[in-house]
Amino acid sequence: MAISLTLSELARWVDGNIVRGGLDLSLDGMAALDMAGPHDVSFLGNEKYHSQFLKTQAGAVIVPRGVTDGPEGVALIEVDNPTLAFGIVVRHFAVIARKFVPGIHPKAFVDPSARFDPTKVCVHAGAVIMADSSVGDGSEIGANTTIGTDVVIGRDCHIMANVSIRERCVLGDRVILQPGAVIGADGYGYEFSGGKHVKIDQVGIVEIGNDVEIGANTTIDRARFGKTIIGEGTKIDNLVQIGHNCVIGKHCLIISLTGISGSTRLGNYVTCAGQVGIAGHLTIGDKASLAARTGVPVSLPGGEVYSGNPAIRFREEMKLRAHARRLPKLVERVKAIEETLKAKGDPEGE
Repeated sequence: MAISLTLSELARWVDGNIVRGGLDLSLDGMAALDMAGPHDVSFLGNEKYHSQFLKTQAGAVIVPRGVTDGPEGVALIEVDNPTLAFGIVVRHFAVIARKFVPGIHPKAFVDPSARFDPTKVCVHAGAVIMADSSVGDGSEIGANTTIGTDVVIGRDCHIMANVSIRERCVLGDRVILQPGAVIGADGYGYEFSGGKHVKIDQVGIVEIGNDVEIGANTTIDRARFGKTIIGEGTKIDNLVQIGHNCVIGKHCLIISLTGISGSTRLGNYVTCAGQVGIAGHLTIGDKASLAARTGVPVSLPGGEVYSGNPAIRFREEMKLRAHARRLPKLVERVKAIEETLKAKGDPEGE
């Protein structure tokens, strides 16, 4: 890290109170509790890491309010939410660590009709920006990324290496695309006719709202017609598949290996944990949460937690699992009852 800050400066960054430690303590890095050194900042965001907290060698730890004791010699800053506060620290360090150098690399290809200010946009080696596309100020186009014709990219976007954005797709401001993401590939549409599967043209686009992040090797298909939409603030993990004409609401969380079939709609603040599968043409209501490996064959109301395959309310699923664990003992009891009835000559024991 090419930055050093004092404990008092750190407290101002995170809007926290210094519980103990010298105001001029020098800090120049960040690390987990069990890996931090005397000039690193760390945080206690979960009680299950309390044992690591008690042994940490960090210079300073961001802690929940009310925590006043800790390892000897470790400075403490109390905040309302240590996880969010540490996120601010990470963001500050990352901004300084990342070097944004505007300009077009000589090994990039930019069509003359592309619209952006080369003194305010960074285009890396091997990148291709095709005809009539536009890129907002402060955006960075990674190495070997391909921007198709008529694409619109907003301000302060970070498009990393090997990303593909196909023709006419639209990205808002501050969008992050991790390496290998594919935006606007053809939707999976075929019609069986004459003994073969005939491809259905996919002529729509993908529209991505402001402050969306999309993980590595995630694919979002263009609409058959109209738009596949990703709402503002939504965060999508690596290796996620979103089908054509899906509408994903605002501030959703979609975790790795989730697959969402075409024309399905997710409301706002929906959470899909890892390996969730959602069938096509369904609606998932606002603030629904789908636990890992949930299979969704029907539409679900919002405001509930679901799990299982097929999806049911989480509490019901937990009851079923508890009953399932009791089955071996119940089978043994039934066998014992049958043996007793047989011994008594009761026909019910046959």
